[in-house]
Amino acid sequence: MELDSIECVSSVDGIEEDEIHHHNPHHPLPHHHHQFPTSKTYNATNGILGPTAIAPATSVHELLECPVCTNSMYPPIHQCHNGHTLCFTCKARVHNRCPTCRQELGDIRCLALEKVAESLELPCKYYNLGCPEIFPYYSKLEHETVCNYRPYNCPYAGSECAVVGDIPFLVSHLRDDHKVDMHSGCTFNHRYVKSNPREVENATWMLTVFHWFGQYFCLHFEAFQLGMAPVYMAFLRFMGDEAEARNYSYSLEVGANGRKLIWEGTPRSIRDSHRKVRDSHDGLIIQRNMALFFSGGDRKELKLRVTGRIWKEQQNSDADVCIPNLCS
Repeated sequence: MELDSIECVSSVDGIEEDEIHHHNPHHPLPHHHHQFPTSKTYNATNGILGPTAIAPATSVHELLECPVCTNSMYPPIHQCHNGHTLCFTCKARVHNRCPTCRQELGDIRCLALEKVAESLELPCKYYNLGCPEIFPYYSKLEHETVCNYRPYNCPYAGSECAVVGDIPFLVSHLRDDHKVDMHSGCTFNHRYVKSNPREVENATWMLTVFHWFGQYFCLHFEAFQLGMAPVYMAFLRFMGDEAEARNYSYSLEVGANGRKLIWEGTPRSIRDSHRKVRDSHDGLIIQRNMALFFSGGDRKELKLRVTGRIWKEQQNSDADVCIPNLCS
């Protein structure tokens, strides 16, 4: 997928036009270690620990640590004839040889250790990020896959970025490593530019991040094939959980020559991947011929102006309905 760049300035009081140009995606990013800020250190293997955390009993925790991947072991737990254990996932990786004594593993289960694992109750591994929940050892994994306190994936589109973190960390990562444009304000006016647009079937323009209401929002714009039709799509994602995203709304508008298209919706959480949102068509979709009509001229160059705004929904306690709180 091609990646495009942004040169833009957003305005809160008056809408100024931003221009976003297509560019070559093959610019290397600075080498980045996947870590959280020092106040919240994340270890993808062992979870999150901090100076105030209450860690599990060390001896039991060590017994249940796989010697290969160092993750905690869950039933089925395998062992060799000498009693050395390892997790089910790693058994195939070591070609049925004990990583400790090199003896053949066979299909021996360590039932005693499995019972110990099933009897334990431990805090969620994201407790240092705020999760208060305690679970039986065996069911803890299921919770951690949907825990509201789990780290977020980097929302950058156009490359497969494996960085995870909390929102403040990801904002810094987007600014420093991906060099995205960061703006304060709830209104925007971008012009997306691409020469020879009929030759481009898939393209992603550089992400733009807006800071307003104390929250961060990601504006995406890209070209792709919808069935047999080439289209452009703009949509907004919220840097936070889905429940919080529902407190906000946004609108997008594109038009020229006395015609316009308007989209209004709720931003999707970055818990949903960029591809998932795009494939659900949850945003402003413009067919290429219409986009070139809006671009004017000889229709050989895309110059598509997209304007929009973000607002927060306020709960009206008397009528029990949401009313818009326009940015001001």
